[in-house]
Amino acid sequence: MEWIKKGLMGIGIVAVAGFFLGSVQGNEKDNLAGKNREIADKAVHDYNVYAIDFIENLSFAGEPVPLDEPDIKERMDRELLVNTYWQSNGLLLIKRAHKYFPVIEPILKKHGIPDDFKYLAVIESGLQNVVSPARATGFWQIMSATGKEYGMEINQNVDERYHLEKSTEVACEYLKKAKERFGSWTLAAAAYNAGQNGIARQQERQEIEDYYDMLLGSETGRYVFRILALKEILSDPAKYGFNIEQKHMYTQVPTKKVMVDYEIENLAAFAREHGINYKILKIHNPWLRETKLNNKSKKKYYIEIPKKGYYSVK
Repeated sequence: MEWIKKGLMGIGIVAVAGFFLGSVQGNEKDNLAGKNREIADKAVHDYNVYAIDFIENLSFAGEPVPLDEPDIKERMDRELLVNTYWQSNGLLLIKRAHKYFPVIEPILKKHGIPDDFKYLAVIESGLQNVVSPARATGFWQIMSATGKEYGMEINQNVDERYHLEKSTEVACEYLKKAKERFGSWTLAAAAYNAGQNGIARQQERQEIEDYYDMLLGSETGRYVFRILALKEILSDPAKYGFNIEQKHMYTQVPTKKVMVDYEIENLAAFAREHGINYKILKIHNPWLRETKLNNKSKKKYYIEIPKKGYYSVK
């Protein structure tokens, strides 16, 4: 947006001019102060912040959003404004989405999960392997008990919540069960945040079924609207003022899978044997949590090794 560029340039000029004022004496200082006031006035008049037009039609996973209701319209507007004007975060999400959506999308499709749920991962983790204060982990923010319930290996040595493909599979299984229980993808999304029992309790307590009719806590009440806002922005970044080209995007590094059914005492040595270093091994296999792989049971693991030519390893 041109007005953003102008505004930032103006603010930057004011800051630099202000710095020099302290070191200039006499008439030179007065002259510079006058010029600085002129620049400041220009910055104020040239820098503008624009409201976003209200969206008239919007759906999540094929289910319409009742934007004709005043509170729904305001809640949607809030999330669009917050995420549009958090520009640095928006750019990072666009870049990461280009890298990771091609991994997530086919898994959702395989399980019959609507494509809109890829934006759930965006709001959960920012498409990063993060750990929440409650110890929810990975792109899909899976709790340890939930992961184990769905068959994930989770211990100090291996934690499959950090495995993007496997954690996406588990998220899909959870969402399918939630959809079967509530009959709505919107409620399934809300249940991903509040838990299925949490949503069921509120339905019973408030004698209501629909997500948009329920009074919920701040986090769950904003949850679907945050998904919708990121869907809007990431689907059409230019519409919301994000100027980004293909050359700016993050991309996946091609890898090959190496099957191991034995213990690895030293992952750094294993990495060197495959032409990479320990750091690169862990970047592509964050589910390996220690410097070794315990495998007395001879389980088959598949370790991702980047193809040659993408890293310069000394």
